[in-house]
Amino acid sequence: MSRDPSPVLPIAAATARPVNVSFEFFPPKTEKMQETLWECIKRLEPLAPSFVSVTYGAGGGTRERTHDTVVRIARETALKPAAHLTCVGHQKGEVDDIARRYWDEGIRHIVALRGDAPEGSGGYVPTPGGYAYAVDLVEGLKRIADFEISVAAYPEMHPDAPSAGFDLDNLKRKVDAGATRAITQYFFDVDVYRRFADKARSAGITVPIVPGILPVTNFAQVQKFSAACGASVPAWMAALFEGLDDDPETRKLVAATVAAEQCRALAADGVCDFHFYTLNRADLAYAISHILGVRPAK
Repeated sequence: MSRDPSPVLPIAAATARPVNVSFEFFPPKTEKMQETLWECIKRLEPLAPSFVSVTYGAGGGTRERTHDTVVRIARETALKPAAHLTCVGHQKGEVDDIARRYWDEGIRHIVALRGDAPEGSGGYVPTPGGYAYAVDLVEGLKRIADFEISVAAYPEMHPDAPSAGFDLDNLKRKVDAGATRAITQYFFDVDVYRRFADKARSAGITVPIVPGILPVTNFAQVQKFSAACGASVPAWMAALFEGLDDDPETRKLVAATVAAEQCRALAADGVCDFHFYTLNRADLAYAISHILGVRPAK
């Protein structure tokens, strides 16, 4: 019985073309979390990612911890760190000073975001005297120095956007202001990314649109978070994790399988850059990178 050739990669085959990966961390709150983060960083460092990014808490709540983590990565590893920077809770002068500190420390890559309002504040409101939105922040950063700037993209629309068209126009404005890369909110259905990328290209957005990949280790938590950030969770995914609430080891295996299949399907489309939301855990990101053909340098 003959079958049409499948566009999906053969089982266990690495991708046909080289793949680039990047990883996202969050700044630690405690000494124990600090240890966990650095175990994660040291585990992933040999994979020579394109860059690693460090998040910035709602309302700028992790400002100094983000700065300290980024600078330590730059000083103590061979990695290229990118600092998240948001508009929330800061005057323009404060944000500019933070950016100049990064530049003086040799940090050349910023992930420029609008940012989320502090929990319980009732929604986002631009800070008086601050940068109102991410496009304004991108423009401000470019006035300070020639930063490499990554921005966020939302394949399923930002929850605050009035329409998908408005959201796409906003991404185009960020790119026109000087952004050199867009990193997507996580998604689970690869067709969501495909449709979004096609629309972005049709809108004249030519910078790389890097898929953000979230390996799911806690399905209930992801369902709750996804409802707040506008990411859909397919019914097939709920069925895969059913009955595993008290079985973390099996959940990890399922999570790695789902994320690896996502990446392999996109790699078969020609996507060659992937950004992993690690949650400061290296094992799944390392395994999926390995499946994609990313290996430590010999």
